[in-house]
Order: sequence, then C-alpha cells, then structure tokens
Amino acid sequence: MNVSTFEAEKNTVQDTSVLKDFIEDCLLRGYSPETTRSHRSNLRTIQRYLNREGLSFGDVDKHVLRRILDYLRNERKVGQKTVESYFSALSSFFNYLAYEEIVPLNPVPPFRKRYLKTYKNNHASEERKLLSVEEMSQLINGVLEIRDKAVMTVFAKTGVRRGELISMDLDDVDWEYGRIRLKRKNKRSNLYVYFDDETAIVLNRWQRVRGEYAESGELALFVGEKGRRIGRNAVYNLVTRHAGRLGFHDSGSSRLEDHFSPHCFRHWFTTHLRRNGMNREFIKELRGDSRGEAIDIYDHIDHGELRKAYLASIPRLGIA
Repeated sequence: MNVSTFEAEKNTVQDTSVLKDFIEDCLLRGYSPETTRSHRSNLRTIQRYLNREGLSFGDVDKHVLRRILDYLRNERKVGQKTVESYFSALSSFFNYLAYEEIVPLNPVPPFRKRYLKTYKNNHASEERKLLSVEEMSQLINGVLEIRDKAVMTVFAKTGVRRGELISMDLDDVDWEYGRIRLKRKNKRSNLYVYFDDETAIVLNRWQRVRGEYAESGELALFVGEKGRRIGRNAVYNLVTRHAGRLGFHDSGSSRLEDHFSPHCFRHWFTTHLRRNGMNREFIKELRGDSRGEAIDIYDHIDHGELRKAYLASIPRLGIA
C-alpha cells in the first residue's frame, strides 16, 4: 500500500468516526429522528464524494465547497431545496466540529450566503403543487393497488407527515372512534388524527389482504416489498409514480410546482379544510402543529366537536 492510499484510508476512517460522533450529538441535542436521518444521509453522500476526490472533511474550505456545489447540481442533478438540505447538514456538522475544536471555524455560512441565497430567492415565488378536489379524486380512484390507494387516502384524509404514516401500526387504528393514534414526535402536538368513512373503506380493504404481503409478526400498518415496514423511499416512489402517470408530477422539472410529493397531500388537506370553512385553531390541531405560545397549552379543544367539524369539512373523493 503506498503512502497516498494509506493516508486516504486513514482520512476515511477519521471522517466516519467524527461523523458518528456528530450523529450522537444530534440525538443528545434533541434533534428529531427525521432531521438526524437526513443529516446522516446527506453527509455520507458528501463524504463519499470527498473520498473519491482524495479529500476529507478536514480539507473543506471555500474552494472545496464550490466543488461540492458543482457535484450536487451538475453530477447528481439535485434540485434547489435538496442542495439547501445538503448545505444545512454540512453547516450543522461544521458547527459541531468548531465547538469540539476539531476545526477553527465553520466555512459554510459565508459560502451559503454568497452562492445559495440568490439561487434560493429566484424560487421564492414558487408554490407547492395543489390539486383540486376533482384531481385528487382522479388520482386516488385511478390507483388499482390497494396498498398504494390506502397510503394515499390516509395522506389526503389525515394530513400526516411521511414519517408519521410510516410509523403507524395496525393497533393504532381505532375503528370505534374513527381515528389513528400517532407516535410521539417533536413536530407533533397531538397524537390522534381522524378519518372518514371513505378512508375506512380503503383501510378495511387493505387490512383484509395485508396478511398476504406482511411478514409474520410485523406490526406496521403499511409494509413494503419485503413484507416489513414500508420505507421512506418506497412511499415517495409510489406517490410520484401514480402522480406522474396522470401528469401531476414531473421528475425532470426543477420547478417546485411541477412536483407532487407526499408532502403535497398535507398541503391539500390544510387548504381544502380552510376553504370549507373550518376554523384556524381546529386546522392547527388536526395538523398537529407545535403550540407557539405558552397560553396555547390552556386552550383545550373539545375532540367531539373537532371530529364533527372534520367530518363536515374534509372533501369527499367518491371512494366506494
């Protein structure tokens, strides 16, 4: 083994070790599982690129950051929001390294200010894609696979986040009260979401055949190809595949409004509840938004009234 190869392997081991320490620090600081997972994934991608170029995290300066940006945009061809996500993770990582006195300073913030701010502002007027009620009905009713149909119906009718849907278990569905119990997460202030009779129809159909797909002992409500709990990428792919078939998602476009991702269901849920006259506090409760003021913890909502308002406001999609 020559000296340069030895040094490269040594740097890789060091980078992997400090990256592991950073992830542990994220957990200690109370980062959400989703933020921690995203940071880990993004930083590992950057690490692989640096190692390929014979570099390590210790070599990162403004010149290397330019190379990383070029790699993300032109080789990986990721969109603006994803670029921001990579550099957000990189900045958090270098904040940690600076705090631990492994590096003298974090080089990322001035780079982001110079190279990403204008790029971001050019897209500031973009809005997330919003389907009409008729288009959402067309999307969901056009799906033949019962699992996929159930996933998208739950998204549309409850407004849950992707991670919240993935973590649902069979026992979380409360058929008597028409609600689903969610796992406790940093971003969610309430632990229940409601569903209507259309959702119940689809969930019942899925549960009747779920045993044919799920591994023995699997608790997850939704399972993937291997019979275990469905993964984030599988959820994203099934949504974009069906949306793309109807022209609602264009994976080749760089414009946000041309993409229909799992989060677009949450946007649809919120917008149409508001258009149907539901009051703001009820919508916030159903979305599980964090309580922004101390007085919010004393603002108790009658859940019988909330469920009644939900059933009156949630759009009907003609699911039968």
